Amino acid sequence: MRIFLRRRFLAPSGLGECACASSPGGSGFACLPLWRLSGGSALACPRPCLPCDAWVAVGLCSPGRAARLSVPGMASASALAGSSALGLGAVGGPGPWGSSAGGPSRYVAGMQELFRSHSKTREFPAHSAKVHSVAWSCDGRRLASGSFDKTASVFLLEKDRLVKENNYRGHGDSVDQLCWHPSNPDLFVTASGDKTIRIWDVRTTKCIATVNTKGENINICWSPDGQTIAVGNKDDVVTFIDAKTHRSKAEEQFKFEVNEISWNNDNNMFFLTNGNGCINILSYPELKPVQSINAHPSNCICIKFDPTGKYFATGSADALVSLWDVDELVCVRCFSRLDWPVRTLSFSHDGKMLASASEDHFIDIAEVETGDKLWEVQCESPTFTVAWHPKRPLLAFACDDKDGKYDSSREAGTVKLFGLPNDS
Repeated sequence: MRIFLRRRFLAPSGLGECACASSPGGSGFACLPLWRLSGGSALACPRPCLPCDAWVAVGLCSPGRAARLSVPGMASASALAGSSALGLGAVGGPGPWGSSAGGPSRYVAGMQELFRSHSKTREFPAHSAKVHSVAWSCDGRRLASGSFDKTASVFLLEKDRLVKENNYRGHGDSVDQLCWHPSNPDLFVTASGDKTIRIWDVRTTKCIATVNTKGENINICWSPDGQTIAVGNKDDVVTFIDAKTHRSKAEEQFKFEVNEISWNNDNNMFFLTNGNGCINILSYPELKPVQSINAHPSNCICIKFDPTGKYFATGSADALVSLWDVDELVCVRCFSRLDWPVRTLSFSHDGKMLASASEDHFIDIAEVETGDKLWEVQCESPTFTVAWHPKRPLLAFACDDKDGKYDSSREAGTVKLFGLPNDS
């Protein structure tokens, strides 16, 4: 990494410093180290993340407070001053690295109080091998899981526990991802390495359609209008399947590594995260390139849209979670409490909490609007998948096998539920 701009500024309580760096390939990223004004030590480790043409420098004025400073070569502070998209607000507002000014917000304090009495995590046997994916039905009555054991399982949520309803067999290889119909709580779809996707109906417990694809499938999503299923495979081909006729509507081969895929909430844009750290945006249904955003300096792994449609979040191999304004397509802030590549993300039903997980042995729960740490869910092994309940502050998740590598006394293939009453 080479620094092409460095600027010092004088804050009321002393001298601080900010820097802007570019990657070796020349694409620019903002780098915002905050230095302790006495002693010269860094307050936070600088990590490259944000596009230079959409950022302003942040200076430390007094403990916990941030101020805008324009930096030559970057977007001007005056042009961005009224924009909530950057999340910098007025002096004392939350900064881009997720720290609020005057202690936790009322929402954070309220949720922390709730989780102090609802911090129990319970395990539920689901599969004979590790679980790759969990997802809630739109009404929150059921949780589905997909596993390396080639099956899917569906649980009913009864009060404060999950009761297994059925196993779904038929795939010839690992079930790597699954999702539910956005408005029909009885239908879900699974993507497998056996080069098929299967649509299941929980009312009959049967597969109502099997669709052959050209490669080993690893990612799948259902369009918000319920009409189309998109599936991505290991060969970086994304196939769009009509959910009613079960036939392919379109197919796109990409020249880069395609990771997670998703429609926006309005159903008119299709987003892909890729191995170059970019977010590629296509118009839908035309599938014409609209924009490519340099989101991270390394592999961009996962993407999720918040239920309100205001933000989307991406997770990367750089261990950062970035929050993006949907309308402006600018990064609002970053969450940097994880140390390993971010594997999975989930927004709460109200869009106010964001859960992120990695190989770290905890799940980070942050308040979206401030970036403040709200809670930390302890895990005994790396986490593969997380999913907030669509109506309640319950978080389903699944971790790596504990077959001797982590804890030989516990079963592999369990689904976990956090947010249960401590006395349950």
